Amino acid sequence: MCSSQIKLCTWNIANIGSSKSDENLEYIANTIKKFDVVAIQEVVPNDGGAQTIAKLADILNRKGAKWDYIVSNPTTGSKYKTERYAFLWKVAQLKKIGEAWLEAKYQLEIDREPYYCTFQYKGKNFTLSNFHAITKKLQPETEIKYFKFLPKQYSEHNLIFLGDFNCPQSHSVFGPLKGMGYKPVFQNQKTSLKKQCNGSDCLASEYDNIFINTSKVEVINTGVIHFYQDFESIQKTKEISDHIPIWATIEIK
Repeated sequence: MCSSQIKLCTWNIANIGSSKSDENLEYIANTIKKFDVVAIQEVVPNDGGAQTIAKLADILNRKGAKWDYIVSNPTTGSKYKTERYAFLWKVAQLKKIGEAWLEAKYQLEIDREPYYCTFQYKGKNFTLSNFHAITKKLQPETEIKYFKFLPKQYSEHNLIFLGDFNCPQSHSVFGPLKGMGYKPVFQNQKTSLKKQCNGSDCLASEYDNIFINTSKVEVINTGVIHFYQDFESIQKTKEISDHIPIWATIEIK
């Protein structure tokens, strides 16, 4: 039975590809199976990346719901580090509309250009813009500044920006988006893992977020998954990822 709301998750799963064990993938599937759509960053660019997402979808399909998935081509804008993006979604909840696409206009300005996919929910469309910024030392704000042009470029789309921005939402680079009505779902929520935990304090930086247009989308609930608590060490945790998943339950207005 369809619920009246969409459970949306985004997760930078470090270097997801053939290096992930069956045990790793089983753990990831159990972590994300309660959501309706999941955006994944850091899929490795070789064939092993796409094959691993297919394997993850297969595991999810054995857990009680029918899932579909799509993987982007490798990003082309990068002088730095090319990757793929992925979306996985429950077909009973969401219908994919048209083809997914990598950003073409700003691919030279943005190293790992965003990956868009439009979904329909109860006759209403929304478009997820999946993104992984360059690292903090390379100044991600120099590419995030182009996001202010995207709402006008895709004026017929209800854009939801999500992923790993390597930059806190409080940074002034997000000012123009906020001025257009795009609000961050999370504030002061650290999402990346430290090199070592300090007691129970394992989170380092406020990097991952979801930006929604508040005139078109209502946020019902939000949360993060402190999955590192399931592992005996930070090293074992990082076999899965060095970021935690974040999520929001939303309603399209």
